[in-house]
Amino acid sequence: MARILLTTTSFQDTPGPHLARLENSGHEVVRERGPLPEARMLELAGSFDAFLCGDDAITAAVIQKSLPRLRIIAKYGIGLDKIDLATATANRIAVTFTPGVNHTTVAEHTFALLLILAKDLNHHINEVRAGRWTRRTGHEIAGKTLGIIGLGRIGREVAVRANAFGMACAGYDTHWDDAFAATHSITRHTTLPPLLATADVVTLHTNLTPQTHGMINAATLAQMKPGAILLNCGRGELIDTPAVAAALQNGHLGGYGTDVLDTEPPSPDHALLHAPRCIVTPHIGSRTHESVQRQAGMALENLLLFLSGKAPLAQANTF
Repeated sequence: MARILLTTTSFQDTPGPHLARLENSGHEVVRERGPLPEARMLELAGSFDAFLCGDDAITAAVIQKSLPRLRIIAKYGIGLDKIDLATATANRIAVTFTPGVNHTTVAEHTFALLLILAKDLNHHINEVRAGRWTRRTGHEIAGKTLGIIGLGRIGREVAVRANAFGMACAGYDTHWDDAFAATHSITRHTTLPPLLATADVVTLHTNLTPQTHGMINAATLAQMKPGAILLNCGRGELIDTPAVAAALQNGHLGGYGTDVLDTEPPSPDHALLHAPRCIVTPHIGSRTHESVQRQAGMALENLLLFLSGKAPLAQANTF
């Protein structure tokens, strides 16, 4: 019997067969409400065989303190930037993840944010609720150009929906699927400035790496069209938060819709919580009943396969 630390809240809060399967697995499960900071992870580390985690800070220090007992880090999701993969691999700790489970729902959430901003829906809903019939004039998205940074599974699903809305698509990625781009009429940009200069809407779907950290900053914001909308369902650290807040304040940026922040949950004085034309949702882009069951099922399958001595469905490291 293994001792498992379960931290992901959507796994715990969403009904589905994954709950009974984990409960009946024969393993001991300890539940926490993540994402947990490094300090809390260090308090817990050392007494678990497995982590079934979300976006908790699994740093080198956490992994070192978890030795020699920890055998597997089963990520609920696809982003591995909160896990020190090199340290885990060096210590022969398996890191599994769940590719291909949430692209539909994150793409849908991206368009929800876009429509809220384009139609100024947040303002109108609040005005009617307050007993006022105050109307502003919004914008159509048909005929506008959508610049997609990162054309992995989620970015490609966004492109499919953009086509349905009558938008033109431009893309930037180091990996390029020529057949997909041709089928969905995506113009390729091999550098970022031309995409930023021509897009009416820019949406971020790239991985967080040292190269992409802060990729939207004062310099790149200045390259964007005045009044353009920026969307982020990737990682909060892809943007320079003060720079985006300043661009919203001075009106250069027409709106920012994000499901992710650089600090989650944010402090009450976080700059983006008080910026104009800014919509922030609490990292729920993949939190639908359908997606959670796919994601939880795959994360749990990875974990149970490994604990039974079999190969997981998707492992991010080898040793």
